[in-house]
Amino acid sequence: MKSENKYIGDDKFKKFLEHYHCSAPLEVVKFRFAGAICSPNTGLRPTDVISSFWPDGQTPRLETKNEAELFFKFFMGLWDEMFQKIRDNNLKLSKISTSADLESICRQRFETVELGFVEGFFGGEENLKIPAYIAEIVDSLSKMALLYKSLAEKSETRSNHKNIFDAVIDCDRMTEKSLNFIIENYVLPHISDLQRTVN
Repeated sequence: MKSENKYIGDDKFKKFLEHYHCSAPLEVVKFRFAGAICSPNTGLRPTDVISSFWPDGQTPRLETKNEAELFFKFFMGLWDEMFQKIRDNNLKLSKISTSADLESICRQRFETVELGFVEGFFGGEENLKIPAYIAEIVDSLSKMALLYKSLAEKSETRSNHKNIFDAVIDCDRMTEKSLNFIIENYVLPHISDLQRTVN
């Protein structure tokens, strides 16, 4: 079923997040949505995830009904965009170039994987009833996130970044493989039950 909420695009969405003083980078927002879509926490609503992007008590105050409708429409446009990526099993990390700031990239990768997908997957619950093999894969994602953080620290002290760049590419490949495995073997068999609404 085609979504009624159209994603406004990365550039406009970044400005939208800045307007509402959201400190979460766009990729973290995307991957937390992706994790939440995959989450076995059936009580998790998109509004819960949206609220998680601001500290407690600092969720934007929406002055009018029209502003509130647009606010959630824009977020749900991205939610539906990520839902389609999950349905297509096409969840990918952003591409990096050889000239990229590796320290910054690695720290972003840590946030994307741990504060994005993993946090979204658990959806505020510490104990989820999931198969042991899926729990192991999710745990491996947290370990990959820590590896990115370690690579960020190494990139600060090494002048030759070629080995670190290659390591990041390997980490990306393993991370995406784990994400694709979770989606294919745990999510897609019951994808039709996972479509959540804003209410």
